[in-house]
Amino acid sequence: MKILAFSTLLPAQAFTIARIHYGGGGDWYGDPSSLPNLLEFISEKTSIIVEPSEYRIKLTDPELFSHSFLYITGHGNIRFNEDEIIVLRDYLLKGGFLHADDNYGMDASFRREMKRIFPEKEWVEIPFDHNIYHVFYDFPNGLPKVHEHDGKPPKGLGLFDGKRLITFYSYESDLGDGWEDIEVHNNPPEIREAALKMGVNIVWFALTQ
Repeated sequence: MKILAFSTLLPAQAFTIARIHYGGGGDWYGDPSSLPNLLEFISEKTSIIVEPSEYRIKLTDPELFSHSFLYITGHGNIRFNEDEIIVLRDYLLKGGFLHADDNYGMDASFRREMKRIFPEKEWVEIPFDHNIYHVFYDFPNGLPKVHEHDGKPPKGLGLFDGKRLITFYSYESDLGDGWEDIEVHNNPPEIREAALKMGVNIVWFALTQ
């Protein structure tokens, strides 16, 4: 398999979020209004120039390396094939960033697949004083809690390549539900705003770390 690089990225290129279309039976397409709403919020509140619509992409798509920010979510099983394992590892080690958002039910399969990609790495809980919680908006207590699910506290988990955060996993928070159209989940306005602000932090951090 030919491994690509980020040669097509240009400084003036508008920021995009590329949602991973994965196999395994999980609903990779979950929360359909979430990313367009987040992108609109980013455009309104920051200086980042964005593409207003998400991209949906398979990891073996030749255009993968045109996107510096990947997003993955769902409620069910995630499964990568061998080519996807190779490509995603290469993508992340060459400067790409992955945000995984636990939509409740993906945790076991996501951790399993990331272990296949990085058998030598372990998840690290991101401390509350880490820059990802303060880079644009201030979150002194870490991730906001959008939905209860099991009643566990939200955790931001990371995989690092040296000092660079290559994957941020928002676990037991469900940011994507907070980004969705307000009538979908009827979240209180302050919860929805907190979720969107945390989304800004993740994107801003990924672009500036």
